[in-house]
Amino acid sequence: MLKLINIDVFSSTPKYRQLANSIIKGIQSGQIKQGDVLPSINELSFEHYISRITVEKGYNYLKSLGIVESVRGKGFFVSVGGVPPNFRIFLLFNKLSVHKKIIYDSFVAAMGPGVGIDFYIYNNDFNLFKRIVSKRELDYSHIVIIPHFIEGDSIAVDFINSLPKDKLILVDKLIPGIQGSYGAIYEDFENDIYKTLVEAKDALMKYQKVQLVFPLSSYYSIEILRGFEHFCRDFAFEFAVVEHAEPEAGSVYIMVMEDDLIDILDKIKEKNLTLGKEVGLISYNETPIKRLLFEGISTISTDFVKMGETAAELVITNSRTKITNPFSFIRRASL
Repeated sequence: MLKLINIDVFSSTPKYRQLANSIIKGIQSGQIKQGDVLPSINELSFEHYISRITVEKGYNYLKSLGIVESVRGKGFFVSVGGVPPNFRIFLLFNKLSVHKKIIYDSFVAAMGPGVGIDFYIYNNDFNLFKRIVSKRELDYSHIVIIPHFIEGDSIAVDFINSLPKDKLILVDKLIPGIQGSYGAIYEDFENDIYKTLVEAKDALMKYQKVQLVFPLSSYYSIEILRGFEHFCRDFAFEFAVVEHAEPEAGSVYIMVMEDDLIDILDKIKEKNLTLGKEVGLISYNETPIKRLLFEGISTISTDFVKMGETAAELVITNSRTKITNPFSFIRRASL
């Protein structure tokens, strides 16, 4: 039974869940049967180089699902004759930022307990993404990917096209050139920023210039830039696209990167500028902390909770629909 348990040190899935998923998979395949005694906590800890606390947490998780029972002095044993085939998901995120964690938590909660989720992060690096996928047998019910690559989207098209489309769900972004019938929940980057800036138009008009801080070396979609420029030209706003912000009175800044947001807030404070009056600020991507920073930072953002819930719905219904995720403007004191 020890050989059936797989702990992948490269996976971002907690080790206790990997342990539980391995046992569930063994029961589903018939290799682990009702009444079988599971390896002792000490055995598993020694064999797989994981802590006793991790093993105990994995076993207690299985107990909470009604799959195993324990008898004092005898250990843990399988209490069910089988586990119905369930979703087993290969989940790949480009990074785990605050808003990506919101998607993850929402997705996991919507999928419910007992679902096997192998979670990996590839740090926007296509080569790492390819290695993670290629080194694992894709015996999953679904492959769920957030596809953002520093090298550009085109580099990943052929490889993603090689994945089974009946299992594929893209989250947050569509990549041109991906063929076949697959599910997706995505942002419409160009139209999203255009429509939300139209909502914010009256607030923007008190500033002389609108500046988008958009590092061209980032993985963020170039469609954001197109939507921004389209809006500014349509409504005759003076505008600029810059890689780094040096805040000046009379300008409003739209920040794409979280690190740049902290940097500009520091500079605004250093220059004694009044945020929301002398200088304006809008941050891309809503997170809870932005409600509190500087009495509130205005945001334009997709609904990350909804994105995770919809991705789970696509899995559960085995849908190959492509859905645009809601996007909204939240005005706060910074504007």
